[in-house]
Amino acid sequence: MEKITNIEQLDLLKNSLRKARESGRQVVRVCLGPGCRAQGADKVAAAFRNAVRQQGLPVKVEPLIKETGCHGFCKEGPLVTLEPSGLFYSRVKPDDVEEIVEKTIKNNEVISRLLYSENGTVYKSAQEIPFYKMQKKIASRNVGDIDPLSIEDAIANGAYQAVAKAFASMTPEQVIKDVEVSGLRGRGGAGFPTGRKWRSAADAVKKHPGPVYVVCNGDEGDPGAFMDCVVMEGDPHSVIEGMIIAAYALGARQGFIYVREEYPFAIKNLTIAMEQARSAGLLGANIMGTGFEFDIRINRGAGAYVCGESTALFQSIEGKPGEPRAKYIRSVERGLWDRPTVLNNVETLANIPVIIENGGEWFSKIGPPNSTGTKAFSLVGKVKNVGLVEVPMGVPLSTIVEDIGGGIPGKKSFKAVQTGGPSGGCIPYKLKDVSVDFDSLTKIGSIMGSGGMIVMDDRDCVVDVARYFLRFLEEESCGKCLPCRLGLEAMLEFLDNFAQGKGSLEDIEELKSLAKAVQDGALCALGGSAPNPMLTTLEYFRDEYEAHIIEKRCPAGVCKDLITFHIDSEACTGCGLCASNCPQACITGEDKKPHEISQNACTRCGTCMDLCKFSAITVS
Repeated sequence: MEKITNIEQLDLLKNSLRKARESGRQVVRVCLGPGCRAQGADKVAAAFRNAVRQQGLPVKVEPLIKETGCHGFCKEGPLVTLEPSGLFYSRVKPDDVEEIVEKTIKNNEVISRLLYSENGTVYKSAQEIPFYKMQKKIASRNVGDIDPLSIEDAIANGAYQAVAKAFASMTPEQVIKDVEVSGLRGRGGAGFPTGRKWRSAADAVKKHPGPVYVVCNGDEGDPGAFMDCVVMEGDPHSVIEGMIIAAYALGARQGFIYVREEYPFAIKNLTIAMEQARSAGLLGANIMGTGFEFDIRINRGAGAYVCGESTALFQSIEGKPGEPRAKYIRSVERGLWDRPTVLNNVETLANIPVIIENGGEWFSKIGPPNSTGTKAFSLVGKVKNVGLVEVPMGVPLSTIVEDIGGGIPGKKSFKAVQTGGPSGGCIPYKLKDVSVDFDSLTKIGSIMGSGGMIVMDDRDCVVDVARYFLRFLEEESCGKCLPCRLGLEAMLEFLDNFAQGKGSLEDIEELKSLAKAVQDGALCALGGSAPNPMLTTLEYFRDEYEAHIIEKRCPAGVCKDLITFHIDSEACTGCGLCASNCPQACITGEDKKPHEISQNACTRCGTCMDLCKFSAITVS
């Protein structure tokens, strides 16, 4: 591709690429997101390439095999979509490829067994499927549609048009104003108004002229979260474009993308996208012949969760230990190398081009007034449709979990949802219709966070859940401040005792008092929000805590010191499934006769209960 030397050339290139796309050629898109890749999607993509080459298809067909980013419907992967027919095939295996090429690509036949079905309804296209139909994609608009390794594909879908608009018809002040009008709040966890952050940094530069930096936080470390990973892998140009617009608004010349080391494909795709953008004249010196200069460097995180915190992240980029600093020093005034710095996360920056393209007023009309736009969530845990979803702010929690997510699989009941990562809160079933927006979640003790959503059923113990997240944060704390270093450890001791049936009701009040001290005294948000899971489970599920302490019983059947597994002799059919899968080999019995569990050898792992098809395993 030739280097773009003016804004008009970009528009001409986009139109020519779109015209080529509309020539009628068939396109096969193979999802290579993390979920599909784990189920062998890379083998499916390779099989398509080989089959097309070996078939020697007529020139007029010209199938194009696109390896795209995550479609979000991870449970049904590997996913394959075909254009222009719009067919959507799920759970595709390499052995299915030859049949797809022969029947669908060559003869326009639909292979019914590969279509997705739900509750007796068969769907031919993704747009018809409830999982997709109820979503609204802005940040992830191109993910699953474009080839993330092709800048031509990105440009055909409108990439860098917003940058061109800003350069051609907007001043930096107008760009900031548009972001302010949009009402966009940071999607990384804090929910701080993005426009206000940019305004503060711009004002700081005016007072103290010199370098200003734009930093993208891709250090996504929350358990079960993968929203930013999907965008970086599936549409890296949206992040780059968002950073260029921010740089133009602030007068920045250098940017940084801080990506966790555990995201190798995100790093690879971002690196390739930046190289392509530089070669095309869209990044680096004299962007699109405008004289504006801005470049980006990738910094890899070393696995420290605390480096998701802004000041710790800056320390890490500077080559220092990743430890937070006191927040009375504002990053927009003294951030990276003590200069004004704007830090936005991946999803926030991916929204920027759409806001500039359509106007801040357009964006502000999506969602509630104080929580505008859409939000991406990683929906995981005890839910049927595990995956990535993006919905307008303000939808009820039940819409995400039950309508889009498909509800709780099997016969278990919906118990709670933990939102906002390890520092978030647990929302009980009775509040399932709460509006998912910044203010509504805060009012009930939870947070939006970066967008993790972990669904729990009646086999999840809230004491154990609180222990898990608190232990995670204790291990990830840098230990710089005393409230984190000692407070989290002391809180965990209380919860460990509860899980063993120890302690007293007075300990609950002492634990809440300690949590308040940690919240008030912690240096950064990691410690300040660490008590949230414990406090919300105490508020909404106090009866479970009391069952552990007073009755020495775990109602969910999870805490090993408080449970015993038994086999109901009347319900047991003697199928032997539990015995053959017991890791301790402690289940015995004759074929087709009730079995028994040797309590001395049982480790209370719960495998038998999970496998039993006759509900014959009971816990007490």
